[in-house]
Amino acid sequence: MSHRIYTTSVASVYRHYVAKAERKGRSKAEVDQIIRWLTGFSQAALEAHLAAGTDFQTFFGEAGLNPARTLITGVVCGVRVEEVADPLMREIRYLDKLIDELARGKAMEKILRA
Repeated sequence: MSHRIYTTSVASVYRHYVAKAERKGRSKAEVDQIIRWLTGFSQAALEAHLAAGTDFQTFFGEAGLNPARTLITGVVCGVRVEEVADPLMREIRYLDKLIDELARGKAMEKILRA
């Protein structure tokens, strides 16, 4: 079964990530840093994907995913991220969890599992 989020453009959700962060006194630059850490994309590559309207399936398919992402644990949207069976959905939930941590005021070093 394919979820609607897989064919949703990253850019359409990205603006919500930035808005959520900014409402809590965090910055777009921090959102970008989190996405770059998770995906391995450069800032230019991230911006190109956003401008192109790349969907989540393609975005994560082309990403050089950070091996440390498996250290991301906890609940987002009522789901424990480490227990999500579908690999693509797990990557999307990892990103959601990182943005939640940013909005909750967690230090970047902790968010990036440094």
